[in-house]
Amino acid sequence: MRKSIVLLAILALVAGYTFAGGYQVGLHGQKQIGMGLIGTSLSLDASSMFYNPGGLSFMKPSFSFAAGISPIRSFTTFTKTAPSAYNATTDNPLGTPFYFYGAAKITDKLSAGLAVNTPYGNSLSWGNSWDGRYLIQELSLRAIFFQPTLSYKINDMIAIGAGLVYATGKFDLTKALPVTGANGDGSVNLSGSTAELGFNAGVMVKPTEALSIGVDFRSKVMMDVEGADATFTVPASLAGNFPASNKVTTTLPLPANLDLGVSYQINEDLMIGLGLNYVFWSVYDSLIFDFETNTPALPDSRNPRQYDNKLIVRLGGEYTISDKLAVRAGGYYDPSPVNKEFFSPETPSLNNLGLTLGLSYMPVEKLSIDLSFLYIMGMEGERQYTPDNFGGTYESRVYIPGFGLTYNF
Repeated sequence: MRKSIVLLAILALVAGYTFAGGYQVGLHGQKQIGMGLIGTSLSLDASSMFYNPGGLSFMKPSFSFAAGISPIRSFTTFTKTAPSAYNATTDNPLGTPFYFYGAAKITDKLSAGLAVNTPYGNSLSWGNSWDGRYLIQELSLRAIFFQPTLSYKINDMIAIGAGLVYATGKFDLTKALPVTGANGDGSVNLSGSTAELGFNAGVMVKPTEALSIGVDFRSKVMMDVEGADATFTVPASLAGNFPASNKVTTTLPLPANLDLGVSYQINEDLMIGLGLNYVFWSVYDSLIFDFETNTPALPDSRNPRQYDNKLIVRLGGEYTISDKLAVRAGGYYDPSPVNKEFFSPETPSLNNLGLTLGLSYMPVEKLSIDLSFLYIMGMEGERQYTPDNFGGTYESRVYIPGFGLTYNF
């Protein structure tokens, strides 16, 4: 019982998009998505504010606006053979991460803008009666980041930029409890919100007209959740052990990222790029949480997570067919940071291979319709959540079409 109650606080806080390594996602520009989610060395438009604020002052238009959405359809399958054959598949609601960017050149050297995007979020549903219902049934989480940004072009070769990040987050979780009454299993619902600060800073260097190099650092953000609601539904005989309305406080670290990108314009039509994304997942070593009201069944606790730092490798390119049409393709490998002994179905993060396609069409001057498609294959693997002795084989598939508009003038 104690392990189950402790776990519910973890579940409410650590879940991100189920297809992402850990709980991080990078759907922040349709053009970049189409090229394997590279972007650190690119200065395409106002979307540079996320990928590398240093690139913002290299953008060619005086004003740039971009907005987009990437509906997510994801499926994770769990299978085990002992003590008897069993399998379950998630029936996840449609996820809808979005972004908006607006930027302007104040002078030839100084640019400013605002970025709004959703780098963390999840819509997950395993159902009410599956074997892991005491770990997770349903989860909804979304984080929205607001980033005012400044970028300065030191000379024709070098530009720097930085933005202050204001991060807001909300979550809602439901899981079963292993206590049975007239209406079946007990349950708990957790919901809460928080807001914290971070930053994003980058440098872009253009040694030649064709070659571009970018370095970007996004700071960790410590999401301190205080006074989240913990609402228990249990038989009346157990109500004393599970206060109907309780509160819980904990912290989720959103890891820092160090990105390096290199892109090269082979000719006037073809560009290729490489991106290396190093994620400092080791900051997520353990999770401490504190319930406002404790009982023998509901103590405060510390739980090991032991995530590992990981390097994501990305490749992509763009081919310009005409003044009105450009096509893109790319791919990446995103290794899971999750410790195999603490692999829980609320974040079924596997080693992921992503394949992408994209295009932009300009029906009129200055306006671009940007489309992308991302397919992610979560490689099949046997995993275990040791504290609850729950394990089996997981695999996942994710389909993400994307639509966006860019207006530059």
